[in-house]
Amino acid sequence: MAKLSCDFRFLLIPAAIVFFYIQMRLFTTQSEYADRLAEAMDAEHHCTSQMRLLIDQISMQQEQIVALEEGKRRKEQECAQLKALVQDLEKKGLQRITDKTLAPVAAVVIMACNRADYLERTIASVLKYQSSVASKYPLFVSQDGSDPNVRSKALSYNQLTYMQHLDYDPVHTERPGEIIAYYKIARHYKWALDELFYKHNFDRVIILEDDMEIAPEFFDYFEAASALLEKDKSIMAVSSWNDNGQKQFVHDPYALYRSDFFPGLGWMLTRSIWNELSPKWPKFTYWDDWLRLKENRKGRQFLRPEVCRTYNFGEHGSSMGQFFQKYLEPIKMNDVKVNWKSQDLSYLMEDKYKKYFADIVKEAKPVPATDAVLKVSNIKGDVRIQYKDQSDFERIARQFGVFEEWKDGIPRTAYKGVVVFRYQPPRRVFLVGPDSLQQLGIENS
Repeated sequence: MAKLSCDFRFLLIPAAIVFFYIQMRLFTTQSEYADRLAEAMDAEHHCTSQMRLLIDQISMQQEQIVALEEGKRRKEQECAQLKALVQDLEKKGLQRITDKTLAPVAAVVIMACNRADYLERTIASVLKYQSSVASKYPLFVSQDGSDPNVRSKALSYNQLTYMQHLDYDPVHTERPGEIIAYYKIARHYKWALDELFYKHNFDRVIILEDDMEIAPEFFDYFEAASALLEKDKSIMAVSSWNDNGQKQFVHDPYALYRSDFFPGLGWMLTRSIWNELSPKWPKFTYWDDWLRLKENRKGRQFLRPEVCRTYNFGEHGSSMGQFFQKYLEPIKMNDVKVNWKSQDLSYLMEDKYKKYFADIVKEAKPVPATDAVLKVSNIKGDVRIQYKDQSDFERIARQFGVFEEWKDGIPRTAYKGVVVFRYQPPRRVFLVGPDSLQQLGIENS
């Protein structure tokens, strides 16, 4: 019995050890759990803090969005008010300018953008001669864009109507390196001419640019030409410009010509022509070169003077002064008073002009193209020089110093391939194409 009691006591020792071990493990597990619980609580607190920070940021962004939307709404209201103001000024200005007559000869629009100093000079030149005939020639300034100096300058005159073209569409050029400004100019022309022909209902429009001055009888010239423009549908437009109008190449202020090459730079067209051009007007190209394409000209011609009725002083602009010193600066603007009302211009009608021009060319003395300048200098009277092709023409033109450029197979100023200019005035020089004499009916001359 005593032996059994001793064995039982010996069993209690391992049991105590096991119990102690279990308690230690439980304590360790509880400690680890407490640590993990503390970490979880810290993580929860951090997450809560981050969430509150994110909520604060979202709230601030929402406030900014609301503020931006409010700003946008105010800007839209301001734009609408400005547009209404411009339309009101335009309506009042047009009513004021045209209330003295029922049938203006033509609206005159000065195309402007961002050259306030140039615009001021152009307006001053136009008003100098337009004021006495304002009812016949209502004056507009059409601004492309929102240059504040140009807008302020235009609105400072009560003798004209201000129009504004706002175009925010991006421009994609057809070829690398092209000047974006020319594309924007094409869009501006389309908008302005649509406004004048369709909104204001004019029959004719004269287009000037913001770097041009006009001759004293500029308006008399266009009034006389407008009658031809209405009668002869083979005349597409009337221009006040001669590309070869430099001082050394002109002489007769009364002389007018037909040309297959669109001159531009102060020109007039009718609503019937614009009805044809407007739907297909180019959005992404040089509008003046587009107008010179045979597919658009359709065999029609343009009237131009020998002596320019406009002068282009724009050395700085979208063309970056291209050709200015050689071709534009030396231009002779007419300073002789011509009574256009007394002039018989019927010779410019299609059914008469071909014979009229052919007779002049026929009387000119033929001169070989070799050393043409020297030979011409030794001959009295008009001369004609035949060129073989474009490169031959360019070579001869270069000798005299006149424009060498062609567009769509037509030399500048040419009629039936013939380019005429004065050399050592009053002598006329006719550069005659390979088939020009045949076109004029004088192939055997």
